This record gives sequence, structure tokens and C-alpha cells, in this order.
Amino acid sequence: MSLVALHVWRVPRRAIGPALLRMAFARRHLRGVRFGRFLGTGTGITFGPGDADLSRWAAITVSDSPVRFPAWDGIAIGQARLDLTPLISRGQWSGREPFQPTGEKADGTVLALTRARLRPSRALRFWRAVPPVAREVAAAPGLLARFGIGEAPIGWQGTVSVWRSAADLTAFAYRQPEHRAAIARTPADRWYAEELFARFAVRDISGDRSVLGWQNAGPEHPAEEERLNR
Repeated sequence: MSLVALHVWRVPRRAIGPALLRMAFARRHLRGVRFGRFLGTGTGITFGPGDADLSRWAAITVSDSPVRFPAWDGIAIGQARLDLTPLISRGQWSGREPFQPTGEKADGTVLALTRARLRPSRALRFWRAVPPVAREVAAAPGLLARFGIGEAPIGWQGTVSVWRSAADLTAFAYRQPEHRAAIARTPADRWYAEELFARFAVRDISGDRSVLGWQNAGPEHPAEEERLNR
């Protein structure tokens, strides 16, 4: 089975320039992987174009063996890696289906990833719909971390969210009114020229969780917290 990992780095202000340079030559750092993308990130407050966080960068990789990025580690003041197993994946990323879902059910922490290429004529309408959903995400029970991702500042948008359980993620996705309304509007409003949604089981988290914006989700599942802290 392919190895899927999300790599995230926090860089100091003085390293923002070197980080941008590494983004410019991203393909060079992805040689030998089945699929990979370097990504800018956002704070996760609005998930809009003004939400960029130039001190945090990320990469998603699908490979046959563990992938390391010493050039990024060398400029980072904090880094984290999440090892993932794809459970569900629908849609395409740059014309490809990068993840091979197992169809299994998660029995612990899960990560949801969305990625979309916006239609230019629909982008403004999409961004107007985002703030109410972002507020719901921030208050959702079971949320452990969230941030925006993007391959470009405008037009290639995505989100990463980590949840204590699949039940918590499902409760947010289908029971929160603003998010449910946004899902219902998507086919009619035709926001996306291409879209992908994937859900992963989080097998391991290494490094500094504060880089992910980790938050305390309460003591309801101490055994899962203990497993991920090993």
C-alpha cells in the first residue's frame, strides 16, 4: 500500500523568502514520489484569499517509502508529519485520482482534506459563502486542528481539518446548517471546475502539533489521545 503523508512546517519571518524560493522549485523536491504537492496555508479563520499564513507551509505526498524534506526541515522552527491511510476519496486533483481508498471505517482520529479549482466567474460568490461555514468549523465539537491550503493564492483552494472521530466529522458535515447549505448549493452554483474530497485515518502524528494549530478537544477519548502521543 502506498504511504500517504501530510508534512507541515513553521518558518521564522527571516525564512519566508527561502520558503517562497523552495515553492518555486517544488517539483525538484518531489522526484521519486507517486504524487506530491507543495502547498501554502491559511490560518483557517476565513479560508479566503486574505487568510494566507506565510509562516506555515505544507506538502502532501503519496509514495512507496517514507519521504523526507531536509531542505525544508533546515529552515523550519517547527514541523509535524501526519501518516495517513485513505478511507474515502472522491474527485480529482489536477486530473488525477491520487489516493487509493481502502473503504474501511476509522476507529479513531480522522483527517478531512478538500481541494478545489474555482471557476473564476464563481470565485467571489464562493468566498462570500465561506465565512459562516468557517465559524461553524471553529465551534464544532471534536475538532482538533484546521487550516486552509492552496497551490496558489487565488483559485486553487483547499482545507485540512483533523477530528477526534469520524462521528464528529460526520456530525459537522451533515448537521451544521451553514455547511449543509453550502453542500446543497454546490451543484447549482457550479463553484468548482475540479474538486476532491478525501477522508483519512490518522495513523501517527510526529513532531510539533502546535504547527497544525492543535487545540484541546476535551477528555472524551483519552485512549485515542494516548495512542497518538506515543
